Amino acid sequence: MIDRERLESIVRAAGQIALSRWPGHGHALDSWDKHPGNPVSEADLAVDAFLKRELAALLPSAGWLSEETIDAPDRLEGGLIWLVDPIDGTRDFIRGRPGWAVSVALVSAARPLLGMLCAPARDEFWHGEAGHGSWRNGVRLVASQRRDIAGARVPADAVPQVDGDLVAVDRPNSIALRIAMVAADEADLVATLRWGYEWDIGAAALIAREAGAAVTDAFGQPLNYNKRDPRDFGVLASSPAIHAAAVARLAERARHLAEQGQ
Repeated sequence: MIDRERLESIVRAAGQIALSRWPGHGHALDSWDKHPGNPVSEADLAVDAFLKRELAALLPSAGWLSEETIDAPDRLEGGLIWLVDPIDGTRDFIRGRPGWAVSVALVSAARPLLGMLCAPARDEFWHGEAGHGSWRNGVRLVASQRRDIAGARVPADAVPQVDGDLVAVDRPNSIALRIAMVAADEADLVATLRWGYEWDIGAAALIAREAGAAVTDAFGQPLNYNKRDPRDFGVLASSPAIHAAAVARLAERARHLAEQGQ
């Protein structure tokens, strides 16, 4: 059995490493683009190295898949894997905004067992455990139970005209934190229509599901983890009652964008 208290202390320590470099507290930060539109910073790499070392010591049998580490195919050979985004929401992090989090999930047989999000700039620590629920700062989470898609709260800077019946609420850059908003009943619907990676959503998807939300890819299909190609097209997290309506609304847009490889 994994030492959950030790795991939490490791994830919290990773959050403090990031916070100690966060420009929002006045720290100077080196950052650059891995490729156009995909920023990374020295903090991402420092957190990644810390987590790789500490999580390997905590559970030596688990493999490793992280945004900031070159993918190694031997991760497919074991039953357990750490799924890590050292700083999800790097754009907000670099800009000194609080909408970022350290994301860690432990996956077994393509399903997350444990998920943790540490968002120290927001004074938030989220965690979920398969079959046992999810919490933020020790408070049990109950996801949105909205029954009508019209009026649904969506984390967005603005909603497009075609979705004018939705209501924009505060949007952190971190997709993990946006999914967690559904878990905390602070949003009713989160959807992305692009190819994304497992490490972006593994922990948050578990937290949302354990709070009672419906979570799938953009086409309404189940999310699986530790795939050879660790990508899915989109993520859709919502209250259970509006999930089918959201899938239907987005279906044509999702098919078009997926075919274009976006």
